[in-house]
Formats: sequence, C-alpha cells, structure tokens
Amino acid sequence: TVAPPVQVVTCPSVLLFCSGSGEDSLDRLLPPTGAPRRKSATSLSKSEPPLLRTGTRTIYTAGRPPWYDEHGAQSKEAFVIGLCGGSASGKTTVANKIIEALDVPWVVLLSMDSFYKVLSPEEQALAATNDYNFDHPAAFDFELLVATLRKLKQGKSVKIPVYDFTTHGRQKDWKNVYGASVIIFEGIMSFADKELLQLLDMKIFVDTDSDIRLVRRLRRDITERGRDIEGVIKQYNKFVKPAFEQYIEPAMRLADIVVPRGGGNMVAIDLIVQHVHSQLEERELSVRALLASAQQTQPLPQTLSVLESTPQVRGLHTIIRNKETCRDEFIFYSKRLMRLLIEHALTFLPSQPCVVQTPQGHEYKGRSYKGKGITGVSILRAGETMEPALRAVCKDVRIGKILIQTNLDSGEPELHYLRLPKDISEDHVILMDSTVSTGAAAMMAIRVLLDHEVQEDKIMLVSLLMAELGVHSVAYAFPKVKIITTAVDKSLDDYLHVIPGIGNAEKDSEEVFES
Repeated sequence: TVAPPVQVVTCPSVLLFCSGSGEDSLDRLLPPTGAPRRKSATSLSKSEPPLLRTGTRTIYTAGRPPWYDEHGAQSKEAFVIGLCGGSASGKTTVANKIIEALDVPWVVLLSMDSFYKVLSPEEQALAATNDYNFDHPAAFDFELLVATLRKLKQGKSVKIPVYDFTTHGRQKDWKNVYGASVIIFEGIMSFADKELLQLLDMKIFVDTDSDIRLVRRLRRDITERGRDIEGVIKQYNKFVKPAFEQYIEPAMRLADIVVPRGGGNMVAIDLIVQHVHSQLEERELSVRALLASAQQTQPLPQTLSVLESTPQVRGLHTIIRNKETCRDEFIFYSKRLMRLLIEHALTFLPSQPCVVQTPQGHEYKGRSYKGKGITGVSILRAGETMEPALRAVCKDVRIGKILIQTNLDSGEPELHYLRLPKDISEDHVILMDSTVSTGAAAMMAIRVLLDHEVQEDKIMLVSLLMAELGVHSVAYAFPKVKIITTAVDKSLDDYLHVIPGIGNAEKDSEEVFES
C-alpha cells in the first residue's frame, strides 16, 4: 500500500529522516572512502575523519555554521528541496544521491509517509483488505505537515510523528529533529498542497516508467511486507494507478526539474547539486567578524550582574590569574569561585512566598522556587567544568550539553553536537561557559535554546570571566537574557583571548572536570 515504516536517525551534523527497512545509516550520507570531495558551503578539514565516536557521543567534525546574524535573529532559512513522483519511482534513491553529492553537513531527509492520518476502526478494516486508498491527498495530514516543515525551514526544533503501518496509527514517541541547512522532502503528494509548495525552494519530479514502478512495487510488497501478488495488483489497479494519473502526473508541470530514470541520472543530480551549492554559498554569514569589529561605547547593560568583588573573590581571581599558580591550586580555587558564581546565579531565579511549619509547631514565612524545573546546559568543553558546582547546589538538576568550536578556516563558531533534555522549553536554563570573549559561541548556544522554544527571559548565561565585547554582543542580541559573571575584563588580544584573562580555560578544563 505505502512505503515501509519510517526510520529516524538524529545526530548533531547529519539528520536523516527517511523511509526504509532500517538498513540506512549515517554513514550512507558520507562520501565513500577515497571519493573526490566537492566544494562545500561549509568548511571541513580534509585531514580529519568525518566523525568521532566515543562511548557516549557521536561528534561530527563538520559543524553547522551560524544561521543567524549579529543581532541573534534568524537570518537564513534552510534550503528545501521537494521530491515528487509516483510510488516506487525512486524518490528516496534520488534523495540519497543528492545527499552524497552535496557533501554538506546538517541535511534532513523527510518522508511524507510520516504524515499519514490516523485511521478510524472502519478505515483500518478497509486497509486490512487492501480497500483503503493511501494514494489520495485526503490520506495525509497536510495541516501538521505544513506546520512541521515551516518550523524546520525556520531552523526550529520539531517533533516528527512515527507512523506504524501495521496498526495504521502513530507511535507514542515522536522523533525530535533539529538543525537543517538543507531539507529534502519526498512523497507522492509533495506538490498537492498550495501552502506546501510555497515552502519548497526547488521542486523536482522523478519520472520513471510505469512498468518499472509496478515491478518495483511488486518486489517490495511481496518480499519486504509479506503480501500476496493478488492483493498488490488489486490495490495498484484500484488506487495507485488512478491516483498517479489524477494527482501525481499532472503535478509534473509544477516541477523546476524533471529527472528521468531516477537515481541513475547523474547528469540531472549534478545540476541539482550545483544549484544547491550556489544557494548555500550566497547564504553564508560572518558573525564573529562582525562582533569582533563592533565598537562598543555603551555602558555595561542592566542585564549584567557581576559577583561582588569581596576580598575573598579578589583573592581567588589573583590565584587563578597568576601564571605561576600550579595546576592543583588552579583547579581548587577555580572550583571555589565557580561555586560562588552558581550560588549567586540562583538568586535570580523566580521565587514566591510560602509558609511552612517548624518542628516546634510554629509558622515560618519563607520563599520557594516559582517554576517547573531547572536545567543546566554547558557549552563544551570548558563549560562542563561548572557542572559539579551546579549539581552540588541544585538537587536533581537536569543537564544538557552543546559542543561549539571555532572553524579554523573561517573563524566562525560551528555547532557540532547537542543533547538537551526533553521539554526543556518549560524550564529555566542556566547556560554555562568558563569564559566569553566575543560572545559568538554564547550567542549560538542561546540561539539553539530559543530554537527549542526556551523563553529568552528564562535563560541565564553564567561565565567565570567575560570580556566587555562579549557582554555587549549577547545583551544587544538577546536583551532578556540575564548575564552573570565574576569579572568583566576590558579587551581582547589579536587571538580573541580575554585580556588580562585567566589563560587558556579550554586547555585547563579537562583537568578541572576530571579532578
């Protein structure tokens, strides 16, 4: 009747959401070993492997460049390719060929099969006897599909339904997908809705001979789905063939490119890839350069809170800033300062009056936290050093992680990995990094949180040390974010290190975290 159950793979640098038997993997999105590499809109060091695997993480070395401007606002949308064609025409094969040839990170392959409507008991009975029409526009939930694709195109985090073709219903757990530079959307009715068409930047029709499509469908349904040949032919003649003639074939006129012979037509695929590359190159941004060149003459923002410079705090800074301080003392006193910083940050969480009974039977008028939950998110790797201090004062706090690194070729921050708790949008979030210089990495992390529907006024950026430029950059882009630190230094050197600074916190972070 329809394609096999969807398989979803979500990872930091390549997001694959496709239909198949489960044999697809992330490695299929990477060029074959020894294959020539095409020019990419994002920089990927040729000397590095495409991914790094540890016991708990898969981190891609090709990061996602900024998708927002220096004001923190969404400035470029994902490029959406719509693939339409008859059943078993080879749409998914063409999509995978495009992905392989594109050779860019952060690609989403989205199947229309995920958006079939949930069938009623009467409709399920018809489906069991091959009498329900899955090849009609009415079989799809276009309202949910359009809303989901629009959010994904805008760079937001979305939840994709997982359709169960055995029960003809949606599974309980939906899949989270986030971070698309390119979205490839394929389905038999990809061109059947006006709102959906407006979201497609490129429309491709896969034109395959009807006899070939029938043979493929017979082979697939009989071998992969255990159906008998009579049922397959019955459904093809009753629903599939008429739907193609009435809805799908006429949509060919809407296509920008028609690909005859499907995935074997490499000439057409090369033309598609060239156009997508040109579009991605036009959308490249230079956020860090704009931030570093900005002249900040304004006073420090009111959203900034600096830990009071008591003799104790001043003494701790003296120790961790001194180049003669040994490693053990640096770790010990850094941890002390982080604990004070986290305690200070917690005073900005919302609270409400409450009354409790003391053991002596008297009332005590106190205060309690006014919110659903608290989540700490560390900007890896240096921000991870602040997690023990947060865990020590916040019982059962949830922890998320975002890996952002600087691309050595472009100088821009790139997103490589993220793991955020479910329903983080309802929490107050403490975003942790050891130092903030230009604010580029912090801005990217805040943008990620906003894309996951965390409210801006519920985000606190907590850093051991910040430069004035970083403070201004974050405050200007996100005026509702609370910025909390132990000290603000005046300037940056030519390498964008905070001056006078505390040295290379990134280098020392591993020792602090592991100690």
